[in-house]
Amino acid sequence: MRHYNTGDRFACIWVDLESAREDPEPQSGMWTILQNLDEAVLRNLPGVAPPPWAPDGNPSTAVLHYLRELCRRVSRPLVVLFDEADGLVGRTMVAFLTQLRQGYLARTELPFAYSVALIGMRQVRDYALSRKDQHAVSWLGTTSPFNITAESSTLLPFTPEDVRELLGQHTTRTGQVFSEDAVERIFYLSQGHPWLVNAMADQIVNRDAEDRSVFITAAHVDAAKETIILQRRTHIDSLINKLREPRVRQIIEPMLMGRHLSGDVLDDDVAYLLGLGLCRIKNGVMEIANPIYKEVIPRALTFVKQISLGVEPAWYRRPDGKLDMPKLMREWQEFWREDGHLAAEGFAYQEAGPHLMMMAFLQRIINGGGRIEREYALGRGALDLLISFAGERHAIEVKLRRDTTTGVRALTQLLRYLDQAGLSQGWVVIFDLRKEVPWAEKLTTEEVEIEGKRIWVIGS
Repeated sequence: MRHYNTGDRFACIWVDLESAREDPEPQSGMWTILQNLDEAVLRNLPGVAPPPWAPDGNPSTAVLHYLRELCRRVSRPLVVLFDEADGLVGRTMVAFLTQLRQGYLARTELPFAYSVALIGMRQVRDYALSRKDQHAVSWLGTTSPFNITAESSTLLPFTPEDVRELLGQHTTRTGQVFSEDAVERIFYLSQGHPWLVNAMADQIVNRDAEDRSVFITAAHVDAAKETIILQRRTHIDSLINKLREPRVRQIIEPMLMGRHLSGDVLDDDVAYLLGLGLCRIKNGVMEIANPIYKEVIPRALTFVKQISLGVEPAWYRRPDGKLDMPKLMREWQEFWREDGHLAAEGFAYQEAGPHLMMMAFLQRIINGGGRIEREYALGRGALDLLISFAGERHAIEVKLRRDTTTGVRALTQLLRYLDQAGLSQGWVVIFDLRKEVPWAEKLTTEEVEIEGKRIWVIGS
């Protein structure tokens, strides 16, 4: 935007549509969009007066007339960047996109923007998803009212070299240095996702370590990541909202459980999640795109349950401050028998309820004192959790009982995970959901030693 406005060829405005998201009513939705257009003109085009508009004007033509009048007031061709455009819904979305289409089609006779960019997490063709919305735009003969897209581009992930160069620009400008560990940690957590890279770097240098003499370490990166997740920054909030969509749930739910996709999932649904950047395909397997998303998804799905649990983290700490894992697992079994198995049925992702409840229980205990790393993917067969707390690491494998061989497979998988993590002991939690089996037979604890590794098998 600054590049365009400092030149003499184009004028450019950046319009944030975040405040109009999820508003299906055209009157109020367009009123918000026009306010944001006013702010963009005042901010980006000094000396240009925003076009007049009436709050009770016709929402079906308001944006069209505004942009036409703005083009008359600007001496150069106008470029408009609409950010968070995919947050618009219902009739507001239909009215907005239809007006852009009308302006484009008549651009040779009447003034209109030279170029319009719609920026968001979804392709334009995926904006109208509900049957109600699709019916509303059926007169255009397409699932989207915006059938004049000139080009659709996806910003690819940064490479490690890109991340290093970006952070190096900050060092050159300010003298503040990122350690190599910090650079590697930013790339690992984000896997090069442009927004995540910039969000973590911004949190560190503009909030957490404003003193330019501070040497940036991996600990700064981990703290920034946690802040971004807890504050639900715009991008994270948009991601969480996507989890409510049925086409997203039918892929993420089996992924949390390590199962395969059902036959009802279409290629277009897979392409949708890949297009969102929510998932990626690595070595032929579909998985969550990066460690931050892997953490955000289960934490978002379990947050309400987590804050409603009547457990205190201090109950599960030994006098030396470390986790008392045997006590934690005993309390987990008691909680699962009394309340957890029923509460798990209340998750929107009901089939993954046991896995989610286990993560909610652990997150409630770990909050503020450590972290949980999660490994899950389609066809993996299990959910792997790695708790880091007070200088110790605890590996947990979570599985649903399918048959009498579940325990053997779980032990084999955990042994591989322990080898990868460099640990000598771990835990297997197996959920037995058979209603005819009494709790006394389900809630078991068994300690075994295999290949020199100590493993506790916890029945739930």
